[in-house]
Amino acid sequence: MLADNSQPESVTLTEVGLRDGIQIENRRIPTGMKLELIEALVAAGLKSLQITAFVHPDKVPQMADAEELLSRIHLHAGVEFTGLVLNQNGVTRAQAAGLQNVEISVSASDTHSRKNAGLSLEQARNLSVEMVMRAKEAGLHVKAGIQCAFGCVYEGPVPASRIRDMAAAYVQAGADALALADTTGMATPVSVADLLATIGPVAGNLPLSLHLHDTRGLGLVNLMKALEFGVTRFDTSFGGMGGCPFVPGAAGNIATEDTVHLLSSLGIETGIDIEKVAAISRTMGDFFGKPLPGKLYNLRVNRPKAED
Repeated sequence: MLADNSQPESVTLTEVGLRDGIQIENRRIPTGMKLELIEALVAAGLKSLQITAFVHPDKVPQMADAEELLSRIHLHAGVEFTGLVLNQNGVTRAQAAGLQNVEISVSASDTHSRKNAGLSLEQARNLSVEMVMRAKEAGLHVKAGIQCAFGCVYEGPVPASRIRDMAAAYVQAGADALALADTTGMATPVSVADLLATIGPVAGNLPLSLHLHDTRGLGLVNLMKALEFGVTRFDTSFGGMGGCPFVPGAAGNIATEDTVHLLSSLGIETGIDIEKVAAISRTMGDFFGKPLPGKLYNLRVNRPKAED
């Protein structure tokens, strides 16, 4: 994966607001409201949504209704719904709930892995490869993700060779796609370029996506750098909501509206209506009683032209 001066005609954004976006919030969102939000996001043009996580409800209470959500969801042609899983029990639950697309994600940091999944780095790596193989045997589409790929607040920089080896193991296990997550928001354009250059030969033709957080204000800058390397898939969250409950000071994802606005300014198509997503963000800001981190959700982006 080498940098060039071309840019893609279109980019696919995966909306993760209903998983990463709300997982640290204390006020529980009713399942019915989640279903309404999903319908609104689809109506806004989102074709890929991560809607839940199959994790222990005591650790992440917002995800306790994963099975109920899947039992009530309305499927749409051409729209992909995915769920996050961190262990084999999560894979089993996702399959039983009828979900066809899962993201199996483990941390590249030993300390974060122990806090997030209760597993050492070595245990998590071995288990994740087994999870990919079992999920594929069950007929599921698997995106294999690596958390803390650009650094860890507990351990500092993570060697690129470790990320490369983890990605290679996923490819060997049969993953359908790869994802690199800047869980702690430590990525910079330089580290993004370095890691993508390292991962490229391993990923080959597999789709590669980035999950960027804006903790240090570089989320969209890092996206710009990734575009130079041919990356066309990114996770975003309405209003810039999000953060990891096991990372001190974790900030939200890059905002869906802000990302669409940037890509549109570059002539890159997403198929997403900023105004419709912004309306969702305003609803969520009111629901949680606080402003959201995103820049554009409170502005009318498509302003009517002034009369002569």
